[in-house]
Amino acid sequence: MARTRTLSRSVELFGAFLKEQTDPDLFYGVLAADSVSQLGGHVSLDGVTVLDVGGGPGYFADAFRGAGATYVGLEPDAGELAARGTVEPGTLRASGEALPVRTSSVDVCYSSNVLEHVRSPWTMAAEMVRVTRSGGTVFLSYTPWLSPHGGHETGPWHYLGGYRARRRFVARFGHEPKNRFGESLFPVSVGAALRWARRCADADLVAAYPRYHPWWAAWVVHVPGLREIVCWNLVLVLRKR
Repeated sequence: MARTRTLSRSVELFGAFLKEQTDPDLFYGVLAADSVSQLGGHVSLDGVTVLDVGGGPGYFADAFRGAGATYVGLEPDAGELAARGTVEPGTLRASGEALPVRTSSVDVCYSSNVLEHVRSPWTMAAEMVRVTRSGGTVFLSYTPWLSPHGGHETGPWHYLGGYRARRRFVARFGHEPKNRFGESLFPVSVGAALRWARRCADADLVAAYPRYHPWWAAWVVHVPGLREIVCWNLVLVLRKR
């Protein structure tokens, strides 16, 4: 699986990433297809139930269903739910920090680029583990705060402080950023995620790697300090005990 993360794939993903704001359908379409391929390297998706925590308007629904999975999306923000005009069928509106899902009821619990938007990220991570069945898979990816995109649209000024970057954005554009530091954007580090995963009593850490990088760059996750800046997006894969 690791060697499917090629340099050409990374170039394609970063190219699509640059169009996230101007052409979200393109970006999320590319990311959804890649995510299914990436997750498929850890678990077969045919016939399984996937809970997508923070799935927004359902960009990933078609990709997961195309792989044979039963897809259930969950999104707390009503505006995000209807961002593409209609709400994806089978989508729940709820918080990732209190999932309205029975314990041990899904085969795969998936979340992409959500953890940095949650005030209590490890509560959400623990909830994802809780709802996953024994032997099931938790796939969690997010943008670390000190990565180049950690401040989202306020970057790279987030390196001078989240609130300062937010004030600068307002002064320049005359309105608040979509991702407001201290309200809908929070600093989450690579180190904190690895510590949480390794100490998780109910699941084993199977893999941790930079999501968009080629396979041979996975070593950066093991270098404290450097990993916070160059990782861009961290993937944690856990197996429920």
